[in-house]
Amino acid sequence: MNEKYFPLSKADLEKIAEQYPTPFYLYDEKGIIENVRRINAAFSVFPGYKNHFAVKALPNPYILKILAQEGLGADCSSYPELLLAEIAGIQGEDIMFSSNETPASEYEAARKMGAIINLDDISHIDFLEKAAGLPELISMRYNPGPVKKGNVIIGNPEEAKYGLTRGQLIRGFALLKEKGVKRFALHTMVASNELSIPYHIETARLLFTLAVEIKDRTGVRLECINLGGGVGIPYRPDQTPVDYETLAEGIQKVYGEILAPAGLVPMNICTEWGRAITGPYGWLVSRAIHKKEIYRNYIALDSCMADLMRPALYDAYHHISVPGKENDPLSEVYDVVGSLCENNDKFAIQRNLPVINVAADDGKGDFIVIHDAGAHGRAMGFNYNGKLRCGELLLRQDGSVIQIRRPETVADYFATLDFEGLTDAA
Repeated sequence: MNEKYFPLSKADLEKIAEQYPTPFYLYDEKGIIENVRRINAAFSVFPGYKNHFAVKALPNPYILKILAQEGLGADCSSYPELLLAEIAGIQGEDIMFSSNETPASEYEAARKMGAIINLDDISHIDFLEKAAGLPELISMRYNPGPVKKGNVIIGNPEEAKYGLTRGQLIRGFALLKEKGVKRFALHTMVASNELSIPYHIETARLLFTLAVEIKDRTGVRLECINLGGGVGIPYRPDQTPVDYETLAEGIQKVYGEILAPAGLVPMNICTEWGRAITGPYGWLVSRAIHKKEIYRNYIALDSCMADLMRPALYDAYHHISVPGKENDPLSEVYDVVGSLCENNDKFAIQRNLPVINVAADDGKGDFIVIHDAGAHGRAMGFNYNGKLRCGELLLRQDGSVIQIRRPETVADYFATLDFEGLTDAA
């Protein structure tokens, strides 16, 4: 079980909304830092441990800078993400560049920044060499195929476009060695939002065993194994959070059983957690603006799927609370929806909630807080229907609130259109 919390009262929200109208994302700096410190402490049993935060989860330099100050690096998959990491003060090998079907220009940028380049296909060895030259350190991503099952978000490895087969990895490391590469790393990412501790321990076993085979068959001694991301968070109140200490202890045991006898210790261990770092410490805050009663009862918000698309994309559950009514009976059943012209624009379906009041003449309907939106929330937003994405606020450790991304405007939406050409055409 996990208790869903929100760090502000209804009165706090009313005050904040006077300056920053809903909808907005709110992130809890204190919660994020305490979580990171616990993770770092649990995994300090491994030499050189570093989590390269998955920038795609929450691409905001304010957040990245907080994480960098706590010793985290960045996992990037595009040129803009590389720039965000650089702006936040993350440099060199603290950046992991894990992309797929990568254009030459992005390999060049990663190479110039000194990032660890994580290749996604054996053909990318020659492609990188021609585009930017081979760096001293190269990582390659493993796709275990039928050896390992995935889950609904990332799919089964056999069906995924990512990574190299075992045979390709062996050939790839041998080829890199022939070409003069001196340092090597191994990476995989086979699941997303996985709460099972044994699942992650077995992933480590798979990679450690492969590291021994790579050494035996190619003479390549890896200096780092990146266990990837995929550690989940308990979106539902009845789910149990991953115990970091138990997970680290389980991986440490396998580390000793497999790597030590092969002479592969010390071995640096890395991860690329994103969701587990910030997910539980971010919320989408909206107001209820309409109530509709037809075949079902609907509560409509001033936010929509364009602000948080996970429920529509993955049928994902996000807990919903109503500030000021935390102890009220869950006497009503609502579909909680947005204004997008799509029927899957629903944050919750047939959800038991307290009585919700919608906006009256004063425009102040109940606040609706959507939990566990601190990763893959605002980052996945889009502009379909001409919807403008909401802004982001940061609750600082001293209790103050600052804006770290303003809401989009109509001017932003039109900024890339060539109106001059339209005038000439007319």
